[in-house]
Amino acid sequence: MYKYTHSGKPNTRIDVADILRGIAIGGIILIHFIEHMNFYSFPEPSSEFWAKINQAVWDSTFFLLAGKMYAIFAMLFGLSFYIQHDNQAQKGIDFRPRFVWRMVLLMLFGLFDLMFYNGDILFLYAVCGLLVIPFIRASDKVILWAASILMLQPVELVYIIMGLIDPATQPMDLGSGAYWMQVYEATGNGSILDVAAAGIKYGLPINFLWAIENGRMTQTVCFFLFGMLLGRKRLFYNEGNNLARWKNIFIISLVGFIVILPMYYILPGMTEARCVSHSLNVMLNMWKNFCMMMMIVSGVTLLYYKTSAKDWLIRIAPYGRMSLTNYLTQSIFGGLLFYNWGFGLFRHCGHTASFLMGACFIVIQFMFCQWWLKNHKRGPFEQLWYKATWIRS
Repeated sequence: MYKYTHSGKPNTRIDVADILRGIAIGGIILIHFIEHMNFYSFPEPSSEFWAKINQAVWDSTFFLLAGKMYAIFAMLFGLSFYIQHDNQAQKGIDFRPRFVWRMVLLMLFGLFDLMFYNGDILFLYAVCGLLVIPFIRASDKVILWAASILMLQPVELVYIIMGLIDPATQPMDLGSGAYWMQVYEATGNGSILDVAAAGIKYGLPINFLWAIENGRMTQTVCFFLFGMLLGRKRLFYNEGNNLARWKNIFIISLVGFIVILPMYYILPGMTEARCVSHSLNVMLNMWKNFCMMMMIVSGVTLLYYKTSAKDWLIRIAPYGRMSLTNYLTQSIFGGLLFYNWGFGLFRHCGHTASFLMGACFIVIQFMFCQWWLKNHKRGPFEQLWYKATWIRS
């Protein structure tokens, strides 16, 4: 029977992880802004030229960022969990009960976020965080097997088999679309109180049902476990032959991406069975995004440790250190900008204008993070989460 032992090595702050977290949260914000904060209502383009520009901005943003930034964010969540647990284990303290409380607090942050933005991920992360607690003291082999099984998307595999047996089988539908119409009405025509009420009442089931229907929940747990493994192996530290490993990871990920990309565009369209097509799309999209995510992670890590780009990349670290604050403030100000209760810019801004607004908002957040961390150890919401986590400690 496997017995957990702590690493015995100091888990110092990992700057490259903060850099990656900053890249991830910035990418997530860009996606949210061109989506009008999960409110897919856009004005008609003023000309055919702008229609093409808007479509190009939308397609390139989603191809480069969608799914990859969330994957990085989830992987780093698992990494942080491991580091927190290992640090306490070195002091002879079991961090698991405190982590349960930490996830309860994250649920509260998620409920707060839902009052402004119905696409919140914090509550989902908290639930998935609870699901990985049993694995924190499991062997590397158990964690690897669990992550591999989830990577195979077992739910989608079952639906593919069902669809092959009976082509009339429909994709999983837990009813997220019915709830969506309720928040859509509040977002487009309601007050801030209407948005808050709809977000709490309908946004929560929408996010969970959509995550299950589209494989996002199993993917999130998978990436949490993967991040825990990277933490155990101390791959984000420049020690041993880690950089050679990251080089190999980059090459393998690149080859995987080259192989999977055409499969993603071709295979789902080769069958008329809607269930099979949908599940293939979900499965291949996840694998494609995973390969791209690992190319980004390994590429940034190699650039940071092996090139002069480190001097530029390190400037992103403060933005990543305040990722919770940046995520919550984008919900508040994004709602203010695009929803009916605020400026209602969904009526006037197409994809290009919204993307540029998102980029400007990231720059403002970036400057705020640099200013704030000159006099504080953590961001405002990070400090609140930290203090509440260790209450009565």
